[in-house]
Amino acid sequence: MNSILRLLGLFAATLISLITPLQAQGAGEESQQKPPNILFIMSDDHTAQAVGLYASTLKSLNPTPTLDALGREGIVFENAFCTNAICTPSRACILTGQYNHRNGVFDLGGRVQPENQTLPILLREAGYQTAMIGKWHLKVEPNFDYYKVLPGQGKYYNTEFRIQGDQPWPKNTVVHKGEHSSDAITDSTLEWFKTKYDPSKPFFVCHQFKAPHDFFENAPRYQSYLADVTIPEPPTLYEVPDSWGSIATRGHEDELTPHIGTSIGKRNPRRSYAVDLYRRFPEEFPAGYNVEEFSEEETTRLAYQAYLKKYLRCVKGVDDNLSRLFHYLKAHDLFDNTLIIYTGDQGFWLGEKDFQDKRWAYDESHRMPLLIRYPKAIPAGQRSDALIENIDFPALMLDYAGVKELPESFQGRSFRSLCETGEEAPDWKTSVYYRYWMHMAHHDNPGEMAIRTKTHKLIFFYGCDYQGKNQTPPGWELYDLTKDPNELHNVYDDPAYAEVRRDLKARFAQMRKEIGDDGSHYPKCEAVIQEFWDDDDADRAKAIEISREFKQRREASLNRRRRGRS
Repeated sequence: MNSILRLLGLFAATLISLITPLQAQGAGEESQQKPPNILFIMSDDHTAQAVGLYASTLKSLNPTPTLDALGREGIVFENAFCTNAICTPSRACILTGQYNHRNGVFDLGGRVQPENQTLPILLREAGYQTAMIGKWHLKVEPNFDYYKVLPGQGKYYNTEFRIQGDQPWPKNTVVHKGEHSSDAITDSTLEWFKTKYDPSKPFFVCHQFKAPHDFFENAPRYQSYLADVTIPEPPTLYEVPDSWGSIATRGHEDELTPHIGTSIGKRNPRRSYAVDLYRRFPEEFPAGYNVEEFSEEETTRLAYQAYLKKYLRCVKGVDDNLSRLFHYLKAHDLFDNTLIIYTGDQGFWLGEKDFQDKRWAYDESHRMPLLIRYPKAIPAGQRSDALIENIDFPALMLDYAGVKELPESFQGRSFRSLCETGEEAPDWKTSVYYRYWMHMAHHDNPGEMAIRTKTHKLIFFYGCDYQGKNQTPPGWELYDLTKDPNELHNVYDDPAYAEVRRDLKARFAQMRKEIGDDGSHYPKCEAVIQEFWDDDDADRAKAIEISREFKQRREASLNRRRRGRS
């Protein structure tokens, strides 16, 4: 009897040993088939230069330890770009998977109607519970299962949110009294997880900060952060080489240097941080500061230090709040089951070339930080120089959600295989497109468009508004990014680059046709583009006239402004 029992036991043990691996294998397959949660995090104006994994000038300050850890545990994209470096258009691209000439959001006045908010609609259809929390900036009601969003740009303090309720959008509101927006937005996302999250469904949560958008109001607890530190300065803070720019950005004889692009120091008399930041934060400047009496170099130096300290304090608040959010996800066994994407809505100038804000086609504002973590599929420690556009973000998320057929309206592509293998597909894009439409609005940036490859960037400043008016001088710029990654030497007229210029220009024109930027939306603007596209001698002569005329108009406007103040 004992021998029979031993044989039965041995048989049972053998059977279990055969079945268990099959069960484990089946569980693994089921786990792989189950779509991940998706957490899309976006900060406003958080540029790659202020993320530790990208930073060079600011790296020693260690501004983003939480984000750096996130990137090290996944993949860091070095060539992710927006298609239009301004808040509302960038968000519309991510929501729709379309360039702005297709989704109709050209500028800050744009909106995406609920029925056209493709990303959350498709994810809901795929079984996801959707939530939008934080900065929205698209005017109309979000088409999410849950939303709690800032009105317009939102406030840094006493943060108000628009929420769902008994009244129609946008009448239901709630205020977080006395709370900084970064804290209030994170508190709101954590509250959603604690009270609204349905564990039976995967979640798609957009967690979107207002910070570090200007003007940079940090939470009081960060006021001592960097107070006694001298922030490293970018090499081009005080001057750029004569080889930089063109008639479009400098004028025929540099006469437009004070009037194109708002400044850190007092170069631009209409708008500068030397004046604007001092008015808001005089405590960040030394006693006796006087913009009229101090030299341009001195006002630039002091304004830069004030600017970067306020900006980085806001960044610190973002990073610390992400640590809070990630801690919650880890404590509830959600962190490793979630595809986490971190980005900014575009880049931002941190004093390079004495510029502030964004909007330009130059890399400082064109490039977006992009960190992606999902340990079940994306190996840690990767970096990629593949060209990614923000219109590709929704396609990636939908791919991970199991949505294999994208709508015909989508112009972006999924880069999931790139995330998981580090290798670009053979047919992956070799160029990206850029267009800024808000000609000379707010920050004195000319209307411009650009094509960028991994090795070169060609920019056409066509210089007019939607109706072809208020012209600034049209001009072309070409940068060899392999030799000149900081875009300081315009080689457009260099004979050695004649073939590169010719090929890129043809490619540029073809790309416009392929993506549908055919000018039909604003034909008078397109007429100016076509007039100056060839850049012949007659075009250049007319550009000189336009440069002189614009200088006269701008100086007359400034004189009227000064008289109004006196």
